[in-house]
Amino acid sequence: MSGPLAGIRVIEVGHMLAGPFCGLLLADMGAEVIKIEPPEGDIGRRVSPHSIGPHNAYFASLNRNKKSIVLDLAGAEGRAQLESIAADAHALVTNLRPSAIKKLRLTYEGLRDCNPKLVCVALTGYGLDGPYAESPAYDYVIQAVTGVMSLTGEPDAPPTKAGYSAVDNSAGMAAAMALLAKIVEGRGGQVDVAMYDVMMSQLNYLAGATLNAGEVAQRFANSSHPYMVPAQIFPTRDGWLTLFITHDKFWQKFCREVGRPEWEHDSSFATMDSRRRNRAEVLAAIGEVLLAETAAAWVRRLAPLGLVVSEVGTLAEALESDLARSRGLIVPLGGSDSGLRAVASPVRFSGYVPKYGLPPLLDEHHDQIASGAPA
Repeated sequence: MSGPLAGIRVIEVGHMLAGPFCGLLLADMGAEVIKIEPPEGDIGRRVSPHSIGPHNAYFASLNRNKKSIVLDLAGAEGRAQLESIAADAHALVTNLRPSAIKKLRLTYEGLRDCNPKLVCVALTGYGLDGPYAESPAYDYVIQAVTGVMSLTGEPDAPPTKAGYSAVDNSAGMAAAMALLAKIVEGRGGQVDVAMYDVMMSQLNYLAGATLNAGEVAQRFANSSHPYMVPAQIFPTRDGWLTLFITHDKFWQKFCREVGRPEWEHDSSFATMDSRRRNRAEVLAAIGEVLLAETAAAWVRRLAPLGLVVSEVGTLAEALESDLARSRGLIVPLGGSDSGLRAVASPVRFSGYVPKYGLPPLLDEHHDQIASGAPA
């Protein structure tokens, strides 16, 4: 592998999503990521009902460009092999339960004798230690306990989870950032990344309003922003339109284009503050206007004015879009003959294009890694 992280060796003792996504980000940037698996393999190998050849689609989406070795970390031989690998590694990341991390000694305290510069990242639900450390934690649960679910969906609907694994992915990114920060520092040590902490931090301005002004965060209809109006989705003649107006100069352009120039000077409509105070009236008036045309027609009219506007599409449409093609976002894994495709790395570097390899078969690289052969 070449790339910004060429020469960096990372051990991943992870399963499902958060830990493997952390490893994926690093592998795409050129790190050698060695995935240590139990004899039955990462459960992610069996999650999806979809397989392409020997590869499970779920597992493939999170584990390209990695190497796999099966080790019994609870046994003496497996432990000895782990320590041998760790002696030449820069970091270890794991998203096992805290009790398992400690039992298997996948901490800095447990591994520093074989490599004092090793960075050990524990990616857990509620922290490596503390009264809640052993509480089960999955993406769904963290969305529930942090209030994310209570903030998502229509006001009169049940609490709603985000449509993708927002917690796992966010925690994986935070863990990758923390891991690299410690490597740059040049000192080994323990890093504690909790999914709960990550999601609480992502509630930034909403949490700030509650902490500092006593504001009670709430849901607004049609995914409306709590402060900016209009900033939400609107029904049109044939589908949904996202419209996000942040500055009054764009509001003025919108008013003229939709044939409502009087809104520019109406005391209830003219400024962001007045629109927020008169939310219901403003949104009702805009909604009536937007029903007159299709979503695509409104995009054609409003986008050239610099307004933030888009049709609400599906994932399938996004994957096949001209925008995705222009960004080179859909890539084959291991060459076009494999039949496997994935979404490319979101990080671009001048002078470096990742090579997107296949996900490893279970224990595929055992001999290479155990023998200490070069990457």
